[in-house]
Amino acid sequence: MGVTERLARASSRHPWRSLGAWLGAIVVGLALSILFLPGNLTTEGHVTGNPQSKQAERLFEQRFPPDRNAVDELIVVRSPKQTVATPEFTGFLRSLRDQAQATGVVARASRLQVSRDRHAVLIGVQRRADVDRLVDVVERNDGREGFSVVMTGQGTLDKDFNELSQHDLKSGELQVGLPAALVILVLVFGAVVAGLVPLLMAIVSIIVALGLCAIVAATLSLSVFFVNMLTGMGLALGIDYSLFVVSRYREERGRARAELDAIAAAGATASRAVLFSGTVFVIALTGMLLVPSNIMKSLAVGAIAVGIVSVLAALTLLPALLGLLGDRVNALRLPWIGRGIGGEQEGRFWGAVVHAVMRRPVVSLIAFTALLLAAVVPIYGLTLGASGVSTLPNRLESKQGFEAINRDFRQASASPALIAVEGNVRSPRVQAAIGRLRQDLARDPVFGRSDVRFGNGVAAIGVNVAGDKTGSRALDAVRHLRSDVVPQAFRDTGVRVVVGGDTADNVDFIDAMNAWLPNVFVFVLGLSFLLLTLVFRSVVIAATSIVLNLLSVGAAYGLVVLVLPTALPTTLPMSGGM
Repeated sequence: MGVTERLARASSRHPWRSLGAWLGAIVVGLALSILFLPGNLTTEGHVTGNPQSKQAERLFEQRFPPDRNAVDELIVVRSPKQTVATPEFTGFLRSLRDQAQATGVVARASRLQVSRDRHAVLIGVQRRADVDRLVDVVERNDGREGFSVVMTGQGTLDKDFNELSQHDLKSGELQVGLPAALVILVLVFGAVVAGLVPLLMAIVSIIVALGLCAIVAATLSLSVFFVNMLTGMGLALGIDYSLFVVSRYREERGRARAELDAIAAAGATASRAVLFSGTVFVIALTGMLLVPSNIMKSLAVGAIAVGIVSVLAALTLLPALLGLLGDRVNALRLPWIGRGIGGEQEGRFWGAVVHAVMRRPVVSLIAFTALLLAAVVPIYGLTLGASGVSTLPNRLESKQGFEAINRDFRQASASPALIAVEGNVRSPRVQAAIGRLRQDLARDPVFGRSDVRFGNGVAAIGVNVAGDKTGSRALDAVRHLRSDVVPQAFRDTGVRVVVGGDTADNVDFIDAMNAWLPNVFVFVLGLSFLLLTLVFRSVVIAATSIVLNLLSVGAAYGLVVLVLPTALPTTLPMSGGM
């Protein structure tokens, strides 16, 4: 008797013990999520290790006091009728300033620039607190007296990404995914109760896994997007594994086996498949932990946690539920669809499909392989990138602010490139190099105005980078700055120059993702091949599984590119089901 069969028998014979243990796990998971997840999640993606952007950041932190002129948020105030010199415009700005100061968010505010048509003004804000109350002031004044007021910056962007993540979770997984899954499950099983069981399993797995990840988030800040990953994978795995076990239980009952014996038979077969599948899934997903990125590691933590919990729930909680429900799992049958439950009619459609394929195996293999390969073709147009303000919906505040800046103040930015020069920065040669660099930057339309500060053996040059800090224009500009402009300006000076800032951090992030993609694929597929070979004791079956996995994942990405022909984030999962 295998371990999965023993677990199934024990759980079904003492269902209330299993249910009590899982109820306790749910309560603990909810408590941990409420205590530790809020405030410990981040929307920022960065490379772990010691990339050039991190080196620059450390130099700025260690050698310079906080920049009193730094700008965290940018506010654009525009009037189609009034110019900035009119009493109406100045009065509106005065009222807006007073309201902003009253929030306690603003440490310093200053007028940075006036648009060419003199109908808009750019205000820079240095924050001392979270941006939420300031956003409320901006939104409240937008449209008042005919003035447009919009804002963007790192705090605004973080707020919008958090809200978007929660909105997607609510509208995608909860409002669309759950109801759609329930409808499909009820149609597949032909009974409402049987359709609800997989969803219950998925919800339990998600709650418990969130509690486990909350413990990790308390020590290592996780990306906010891990919640979406965990929820999506929890729904998929919980439903998938429940389908295996419940379907097998019903088949055994259709062969007149006693209820407990049918559960044990399902535990010996379907649960064993769940254990092997979940093990391969979890171990394969550890490949994402190799990538030097906080986002990839966060997604891996979420997927691994919910994978482990889903397997444990399928091996213990599900047999306990079946032990309590028995044949009541087939309650509330659907007319016509549910008539053949547990009998010979179950699986008639898929049986017909299998028989048709087996009658013409070569033709079926060629036809469906060609279909999958055709779906893979669009993947060659895939462009990896990072999610930035330009990818957000137009309704969000940070996107509206970005569009306003892009229209009236094209070289303004709240995320400048930060160039740290370490060495004998007071020497005439280095001073001349700094001057040449600033002249070169002034001639480049991608860069805005620059400033320079001197500290203990370090010079700090800040320069605005136009556009979205994750957009191709800004990324290419920083790459050009690092590879060409800086080396030429500081040639033969003997100083060390590193380029940091938000855009440089994104460059390091994207380059690390692209560099590690092949390694992750090799690790995941290689380890999966070894595990499948050990499980099935067949190289052919393992190799077939790998090929089918590559075809299915490639086809899925190809269809995504076909439907959404824009740059996709580098945080896309890179492993499929085995």
